[in-house]
Amino acid sequence: MILQYKGIPVFYEDEGNGEVVVLLHGFLENSSMWDNIKSQLLKTHRVICVDLLGHGQTGCLGYIHTMPDMAQVVNTVLDHLGVENFKLIGHSMGGYVALALAEISPKRVSGLCLMNSTYQADDVERKALRKRANKMVQTNFRNMVRMSFTNLFSSESLSSHKIELEKALNQALQTSLQGYIAAQEGMRVRTDKFEFFKNLKADKLIIIGLKDPVIDGKRILSETKETKIVCEELLYGHMSHIENKSELSYLLMCFSEK
Repeated sequence: MILQYKGIPVFYEDEGNGEVVVLLHGFLENSSMWDNIKSQLLKTHRVICVDLLGHGQTGCLGYIHTMPDMAQVVNTVLDHLGVENFKLIGHSMGGYVALALAEISPKRVSGLCLMNSTYQADDVERKALRKRANKMVQTNFRNMVRMSFTNLFSSESLSSHKIELEKALNQALQTSLQGYIAAQEGMRVRTDKFEFFKNLKADKLIIIGLKDPVIDGKRILSETKETKIVCEELLYGHMSHIENKSELSYLLMCFSEK
């Protein structure tokens, strides 16, 4: 379904019945990433997926899409659908957007899961990498997208999940150049959300890939030890919905039913 927002189309899917679970995809993904995961959730829940700014069938609003910008789009979709309370599950960049949405509407959020994601801001090195990537992508888009995407998988998964990887990569290549640049800029300027997440009155879960190349799992485990944030570790890398599909499905079901 399409909703018009500030002159651009916003694509979303609204399926099932029951308590609402909102699924937010990551960078270079779209709502189709959830196709093999949401079938279990749909047995007992209403599931809403949204294509974030510059991804999938949703348009761009400029050359920087901040996490609050993206969150406001999701919030508008939920208001349009008359959703009062919901749980949020965000993969990678979708987790950053989920945190921003929880800041906008904290009383409506009953649970927030950061899936292969973090509350931490980019460090200096990561910010520099994003800036460099945005320069390189302007002259070598396909190779940059391919490199950015395949680097998210563990070495084992690159060989054992070739078909799923290629399918996901083809989806990533449909992201526009503007969408790529705007999302990278938005992620680069985001701020640390640890204190907010720690104090959020909701169920809180972080799913960590033990071989995730972009998320500092050890630091997360250390920082959350004395909090009410639950952490679950899975094998392999950043793409748990492909690399650990059955284990992830179980964790998300348990989280959604709490």
